[in-house]
Amino acid sequence: MLGVAAGTVRELRRAIGGRGFAILAILAVAAPLGSCDYWGDHGHRLGGGGACPRPQLPINSQPQFNDQQREIRALRQRGFRGDFFAQLELARRYEGRTPNDRNLEDPVEAATWYGLALANPAGYEALSGRGMGGRGDRFRMIAHFDDCRTFERDTAYHELNFLLSRMDGNEWDKVRKRIIYVLSTGGADGFRTLARMHDVGFGPFGEPVDDEAARDAGGGKDHPGLSADLQLFPRNDIDAYLYNDLAAQTGDVGAFVLMKDFEHAAAQRSGYAGVIESKVNRWVPPYEFYPPEAAPSGVPHSDESEPQGEAAEVALARIDELPFIHVIDAMRFLGAIPKDGSRDTDVDPREIQSLQAMLGLEQSGRLKPIEKVRAIQFAAANGSAKSQLVLAVMYAEGVGVPMDFARSYDWFAKADKQGSPEAKYAMSSYFSLGVAGVADQDKAKAVVYQIDAALSGFKPSADRLSGILARTAAGSRPEGEREPF
Repeated sequence: MLGVAAGTVRELRRAIGGRGFAILAILAVAAPLGSCDYWGDHGHRLGGGGACPRPQLPINSQPQFNDQQREIRALRQRGFRGDFFAQLELARRYEGRTPNDRNLEDPVEAATWYGLALANPAGYEALSGRGMGGRGDRFRMIAHFDDCRTFERDTAYHELNFLLSRMDGNEWDKVRKRIIYVLSTGGADGFRTLARMHDVGFGPFGEPVDDEAARDAGGGKDHPGLSADLQLFPRNDIDAYLYNDLAAQTGDVGAFVLMKDFEHAAAQRSGYAGVIESKVNRWVPPYEFYPPEAAPSGVPHSDESEPQGEAAEVALARIDELPFIHVIDAMRFLGAIPKDGSRDTDVDPREIQSLQAMLGLEQSGRLKPIEKVRAIQFAAANGSAKSQLVLAVMYAEGVGVPMDFARSYDWFAKADKQGSPEAKYAMSSYFSLGVAGVADQDKAKAVVYQIDAALSGFKPSADRLSGILARTAAGSRPEGEREPF
């Protein structure tokens, strides 16, 4: 392994522990990239050291017509799971640096993955043996890994700043929302990262304030800072507290301790609890799922997130409780199915492949449980009022997706705005009264009856609607003041 003797390997394993050794072992079998010094594409010298080795992709030695798509899929899967080097590689690919990747060029997507890499603790967490009593051969490999990670982060900071400085406000908003969404799919770890990114006690992307790349981005007497990077996630206690609270809501004990530490760190923070509780009850991620956008000749984006926790797995296992006609309706709205139907046998494998291509998924011709959920989500996100109503009920009941009253209410509201009479009935005759403090089971049952008539046997129970009512009422605001979902 890179010429390291077996005895030295054993010493390394003891020195850095199993996890750190596993990381280095993966790196060691991958071919190193870059030289000792690197000049960015935009003429900025990015310091000494060199790029870290990249993970090898599972691509056959014989080139195939869809190699690029397979590579991007593999990288996105790793990127969503927090692979630091996959995130960096995705950013470079979406910059369209090579002729082969020119069709992928997407500045918003490139900036998203640079931001996620900078926010990734794997890029700055301590792994080296420095301070452990020696700097001999056995620590050289680890120290080099630290050096190359610093180099990678410095590069990412400058590339991200270059991209952001050429974007308008709408594109900045897209980058910000995509980063928040991807991190939110990571559960407590992702929410804690978001909390650090909004906390003045950390670097611009949640790293320690003494991180070398973060210090460089902040600027100093001898050089200016990277202003665009520093403005992407404005610092404020409310958002920092919000994301700590969302992490704690996942049931993570460590997140709860961090939230309390944050609350007690400054006197004024103790008064935030009531405001934050309201926001947490009403918070939904910026995207229902990652938008499968792409240039006409590029590879569609895809959501590679996985169900987080037992509740999500149980919800996904219940997806067959959703009448299949609603999946068909979603596919028809998206243009994947030209005909009517109500059963899975009414759908041709080629039509399923068409949907899978839209979603950026492997075109197997058979729908997996998560793909049924994605079909409803994609149709809802693209404006199908019926799919929005279905998705609202799915969140109310915990079918296919974890029970989430804030998201359920959000999709009822979206369906209402789309003109869904059932959602309008729910919002006007039940939810609007409930937010004002009136909880009425008879009205809840009437709403269930109305929705049942529209959704062919797939309806929310009255007690679920009462739960949504209680959740939204707890976050209600003074008359005349509205907060967007």
